Amino acid sequence: MRVIVTGGAGFIGSAVCRYLVGELGVSVLNIDKLTYAASLSSLEPIATRPSYRFAKADICDRPAMDALFGDFAPDAVIHLAAESHVDRSITGSDAFVQTNIVGTYTLLEAARAYWQPRQDDAKDRFRFLHVSTDEVYGSLGEEGLFREDTPYDPSSPYSASKAASDHLAVAWHRTYGLPVIVSNCSNNYGPYQFPEKLIPLMILNALHGKPLPVYGDGQNIRDWLYVDDHARALWLILTRGRLGETYNVGGRNEQTNLAVVERICDLMDEQMPGASPHRRLITYVADRPGHDRRYAIDASRLERELGWKAQEDFASGIDKTVRWYLANQAWWEPLQSAVYKGERLGLLPAAVTSRGMP
Repeated sequence: MRVIVTGGAGFIGSAVCRYLVGELGVSVLNIDKLTYAASLSSLEPIATRPSYRFAKADICDRPAMDALFGDFAPDAVIHLAAESHVDRSITGSDAFVQTNIVGTYTLLEAARAYWQPRQDDAKDRFRFLHVSTDEVYGSLGEEGLFREDTPYDPSSPYSASKAASDHLAVAWHRTYGLPVIVSNCSNNYGPYQFPEKLIPLMILNALHGKPLPVYGDGQNIRDWLYVDDHARALWLILTRGRLGETYNVGGRNEQTNLAVVERICDLMDEQMPGASPHRRLITYVADRPGHDRRYAIDASRLERELGWKAQEDFASGIDKTVRWYLANQAWWEPLQSAVYKGERLGLLPAAVTSRGMP
């Protein structure tokens, strides 16, 4: 099988590439623009495999997409390329609109132009998996779970751009017959995650004795999904999912942000007892604008129809993650020194009057 993975140098994309090439023997073309959060070093375990190829290209570039589809002749697409950090979307929404909406549109059209003239089996077996987020559903109350039929209610520029791309993907299936499937996942974590995200940021700040900033009261709840479990789910959805359907992927691991940070502190105490207690570094900071209170995924359809089940619970997954970052300084140090130094992102500028005065 030949699969195009967009955004394959990112966190989830690189895990998907490593799984497809390294464990399943699938031929993969990784298309990535190599923006700030991408890292080709995440693909070193498979970089020399004959079944792996890389192309630096922007999914908004239609001629480049047409050429890559024509040259590689894929059986399927796993579309992961996206701007993904909520904080960055608050102060820089343009990139999110361009990549997540315009880029998805461009890729859908390139896929349609490639797929439409295919004949017989080649046309029948083609699949386009659009990978999205649970953030499109908005915020839950104290009870309940996001289901595939939960109404969309995005709160941030990031989630709004992903909601728009989801609607485009479904519309291309309904209007043109393009064989699309959509997945929506909960918060991913694990090795190779760019250090701006909560878990790697807390690990590295704790390692360096820096403050561990917790937004608001720390009681915002997320459902955490180990990235390798997500990669396995995406393969099942791609190969066995029903066309035109949506599948929610969640780890059934609800944790408050504060509980996540405290668990990291406790694991760091075990690994670095001389610097204990790390909980003394926890610092409460101003909340993120539009911060959703709770996310939680109902993955019953995926579990029931496709037989998927998460292999990692949060306790095992976070332990593996902390150990990986402590053992892989050569991966994260260049990113932290040259790309992102741990500064707070997503703060709104102070309001100004029509005369430009605060």
